[in-house]
Amino acid sequence: MSRISLTPRRTLFYRAMEWYSKRTYGKVLDPGKALAHNQRVLFSYTRFEQSLSKWNSLDPGLKALAEMASAASIGCSWCMDFGYWVCRGQGIDDRKLHDVPMWRESDVYTPLERDVMEYAEAMTANPPTVDDALVERLRRNLDEAQLVELTAMVAVENLRSRINSALGLTSQGFKDSCDLPAAPGSAAGQGPAAGQVSRSGA
Repeated sequence: MSRISLTPRRTLFYRAMEWYSKRTYGKVLDPGKALAHNQRVLFSYTRFEQSLSKWNSLDPGLKALAEMASAASIGCSWCMDFGYWVCRGQGIDDRKLHDVPMWRESDVYTPLERDVMEYAEAMTANPPTVDDALVERLRRNLDEAQLVELTAMVAVENLRSRINSALGLTSQGFKDSCDLPAAPGSAAGQGPAAGQVSRSGA
């Protein structure tokens, strides 16, 4: 149960966000509804999310696994639900998405993917538990620009997941829709194309 009303005042900006969200995702995203109680927060958050889509140094699959591992560590069911749907739409292996919460016991990941998820968990821990050995393993495969992007994306997912968890936002059924048949190009049956995702819905 949400800890904040999901029926904010329907300002012009909110109605624009609502229209875009329905067209793109098939429904209005709950984080957008929650943040709309503070127009400046929603506007800043939306612009930030849109700018993230231009980050392109890191492989999208590694980025997705890092975000999902961080969300799983925090226990954000909304982020796990929406993230699964987005990643499926980007063609990321379903088995890898499914096994994120138990990645240590799974055999579907490469050594680099395992290091990326370990790094995401270590960054998300309170206090963080990142150590030199882990970073050194990552630097054998990632250049400095990629490592910075990975680090920033884990921090961004912490922001998302902690906001959503604190406000009591839970899954909206995006994962459930992944296996439902849908018309070609339908938002309800497919995730958006890479670079077209805003977690606020705008």
